[in-house]
Amino acid sequence: MSAASDLVRSTAAAMAADLASGEVTSTQLTEAHLDRIDEVDGPVHAFLHVDREGALAQAAESDARRSRGEARGPLDGVPIAVKDVLTTRGLPTTCGSKILEGWVPPYDATVVTRLREAGLPILGKTNMDEFAMGSSTEHSAYGPTRNPWDLDRIPGGSGGGSAAAVAAFEAPLALGTDTGGSIRQPGAVTGTVGVKPTYGGVSRYGLVALANSLDQAGPVTRTVRDAAMLHDVIGGHDPRDSTSIRQDWPSFTEAAAAGAAGDMAGVRVGIITELAGEGWQPGVMQRFQESVELLVQAGAEVVEVSCPSFVHALATYYLILPAEASSNLAKFDAMRYGLRVVPRPDASAEEVMRATRDAGFGDEVKRRIILGTYALSSGYYDAYYGQAQKIRTLISRDFDAAFASVDVLVSPTAPTTAFRLGEKLDDPMAMYLNDLATIPANLAGVPGISVPNGLAEEDGLPSGFQVLAPALADDRVYRVGAALEALHEKQWGGPLLDRAPELELTR
Repeated sequence: MSAASDLVRSTAAAMAADLASGEVTSTQLTEAHLDRIDEVDGPVHAFLHVDREGALAQAAESDARRSRGEARGPLDGVPIAVKDVLTTRGLPTTCGSKILEGWVPPYDATVVTRLREAGLPILGKTNMDEFAMGSSTEHSAYGPTRNPWDLDRIPGGSGGGSAAAVAAFEAPLALGTDTGGSIRQPGAVTGTVGVKPTYGGVSRYGLVALANSLDQAGPVTRTVRDAAMLHDVIGGHDPRDSTSIRQDWPSFTEAAAAGAAGDMAGVRVGIITELAGEGWQPGVMQRFQESVELLVQAGAEVVEVSCPSFVHALATYYLILPAEASSNLAKFDAMRYGLRVVPRPDASAEEVMRATRDAGFGDEVKRRIILGTYALSSGYYDAYYGQAQKIRTLISRDFDAAFASVDVLVSPTAPTTAFRLGEKLDDPMAMYLNDLATIPANLAGVPGISVPNGLAEEDGLPSGFQVLAPALADDRVYRVGAALEALHEKQWGGPLLDRAPELELTR
């Protein structure tokens, strides 16, 4: 293995330690990752845009700060990738859509501003399902991303690009967004760690909205500690985001460190009974049950918990999300920015708008706009959108009742391992079912983490273990996630990604 390969396979925390000790420079780290992207991203297609010049310039600035003893924090100089739904000043932001092809924002999302302030060089923008609508990253207008474990399979979605970049060692850290599982589900199927923070715990300013009441940015990493370190950078109140919470947050890095000891004594863990049964892959359930047993052996008390309204979460989500999306996407009207298609010289504004939206939006986006507009239409609002909001309240109450008796709730992150590319493209309902376990957390605004949970026996592909906690108790998901990670690594002899096959670069 080359020295560059050794560099990219380290954890972000180890990279930070090496930077602090002078063992490596940010320029060396950043260049090694850019070289890795050049080497493997052709078949993986995790990135839509790579900013070599900008990343190396930011790395040089980081090296200069460290030489003066002015590092801005532990992650100063550690490179990162950013999902293409977050605005980046001077870099394209397309949201995986033709309608924004070539658009370069004049401002940064708050989370991107915080990355820059903390000194993390931005490698580029990662691929995604168009406007974050999808569970497989097959709905990108720029082609699908492939799973580094098996290039014939999906990397999850909508943030498959960020997860694949981390799993393929193209980036040690990435940012994703999670509207119904778009950080956690890709984490599960790529063997990476994905965190959905408490709604309002991380600023949404500059996140191109899909569904305002559901969207949340969060970390995509290879370890729980790395995720905690990144969360400490991007989290906190933002006056530019009206949904941002004024809250003094604990150090998530410290919470992860406490959990890494593997001691779960006194922790009550609830298994959600509704997130199991028919339709769940046997190998996924087997790995889940084995992990629950590990937590018991580490001292956790495990009980079964019923959340009866969860059975309606999928239907509820697919009324609320399209309704909010249809409103949010109305701004792409060919009049202000983005694509403009003029069907004929004397076309009216309405005809230009119609032609532009027809050419610029993909089939999945059109499907959800139509569904959302219908759900909000006169005569149907109360029957559909109004009823969905009532069920959402019941789901929140189920969480409240469960957390009155347990500290965290657990389930498999996704019902199956990664399916083959194209397998579910013609069956939207089958695609939507991939978010069955992750959607309730978005509807209630509670935090969740997916940690690697071993390989399913049927296909040798990664599965994920999900931990959910009450709103504002994000430190709990880090503590339990880090504990399970430590128990697994002791059992496996190292991280799950160490067992990933070498990428086939001939395709």
